[in-house]
Amino acid sequence: MQVDTPQWVRDAIFYQIFPDRFARSLSVPKSNHLDEWGSPPTYNGYQGGDLAGVAERLDYLRDLGVNAVYFTPVFQSASNHRYHTHDYEKVDPMLGGDAALRRLIDCAHARGMRVVLDGVFNHASRGFFQFHDILENGSDSAYLDWFNVSQFPLNAYHPDQPPNYQAWWNLPALPKFNIKCDAVREFLLSVAVRWIEFGIDGWRLDVANEIDDDGFWRAFRQRVRQSNPDAYIVGEVWTDSERWLQGDMWDAVMNYQFTRACVAYFIGDHVEKSELERTSLHPVGPKGAEAFAKSIQRLHGLYAPEVTAVMLNLLGSHDTARFVSLARGDFSALRLASLFQMTYPGAPSIYYGDEIGMQGGHDPANRGAFPWHKTDSWDVDLLRYFQRLTSLRTSRKALRRGSFRVLHAVGDVFAHARKLGDDVVFVIFNAGTSTQRLDLPVHDQAADGVELTDPWSHKGVQIDAGMIRGLELAPRSGTVLATRLNS
Repeated sequence: MQVDTPQWVRDAIFYQIFPDRFARSLSVPKSNHLDEWGSPPTYNGYQGGDLAGVAERLDYLRDLGVNAVYFTPVFQSASNHRYHTHDYEKVDPMLGGDAALRRLIDCAHARGMRVVLDGVFNHASRGFFQFHDILENGSDSAYLDWFNVSQFPLNAYHPDQPPNYQAWWNLPALPKFNIKCDAVREFLLSVAVRWIEFGIDGWRLDVANEIDDDGFWRAFRQRVRQSNPDAYIVGEVWTDSERWLQGDMWDAVMNYQFTRACVAYFIGDHVEKSELERTSLHPVGPKGAEAFAKSIQRLHGLYAPEVTAVMLNLLGSHDTARFVSLARGDFSALRLASLFQMTYPGAPSIYYGDEIGMQGGHDPANRGAFPWHKTDSWDVDLLRYFQRLTSLRTSRKALRRGSFRVLHAVGDVFAHARKLGDDVVFVIFNAGTSTQRLDLPVHDQAADGVELTDPWSHKGVQIDAGMIRGLELAPRSGTVLATRLNS
């Protein structure tokens, strides 16, 4: 089967935003009962971020090197995370409503940036009209076939009793759609098309594997792509996902297998196990460069090259502790993992605030407000490091479209190369705590006599007898050497 993925994603650097916690705008009316901006995040409290605030911060994202933004849900809901959708056809007024999304899309597109929204199509909420109709009218409701109900009246608000209807993870607040109902299917497909036609550039699909219906996903792709042939469709799946990535359903998944490999190598035995165990990343498996190479090579070969090139490669999200918190505050782990993320095939995704050193354990601690009001708390050196990484990726076509080859994986040291024609980038990691010295074989990636340069220090080295000789790798460091770009 032919695999057709959107070309723009190969050049994308994503930034994931939790709208309630990113930025407030004075142009959006606010409730009188918001938590103070920057206060410790809670499960239920709102801090008042909105889409107009994001639009006002797009230049910050552009300067960071970001050219695509993925939002957790923005539709009307009675939860700060908005995974409990009330109205799929209305942007939440607390976020500024449809007008704020219109402004955001226009401002983003004017800067060459794409916008991807979160589609929660597996389940709705107790406030969703059709489910609420069942709550009100019981067996006389006109929408009984939209959900799988076993008994009346519904146990929707009795925490000591399980719901007597199908619900996500048996949580009564999240009734699961009956995807076999024609009206449900058409409703969800029409929602997907509505917002694509509004101007968004793709969908991230929440718990997409739990809609166990390939026919629905094939229809979803067909309808979305008819509206926008370049739309990006990326599912949330934490495991291998070949079933959905054959070219007829999704383009990619959130690459949590990539995350797991990075945790094992770059954090290793120092991982905060109590946080890791709260996610499907646990257990991460063997540590060290050899195990990392094995994991990455398996992952790189798992899908068609067109799919691997657009996988959403992330180090953290709203569903995990922040990467540096998993590393118990070891920022070298974040720096090394981010260097690998920016030099590996696929679309790297930065979780908002990681670039300035935000920390936080599992939900809700990982959803803190972006500290615009406390810029003195930013790790400016880390921000500049991220900017260097995104600039490197943007400037080197080999890092976005080139081949990938592991060159060395022994002990704590791992090295790989990206190659596209004469554009070759070598990346070498020392994840250990002692200095390592290495003569690195380049194999068939570059010829003898080719000059390589560190893109930041501009120090040079020449390939000699198929080797990069005399590499001295400081503890917990990464080195980049690349061929000179033609001016």
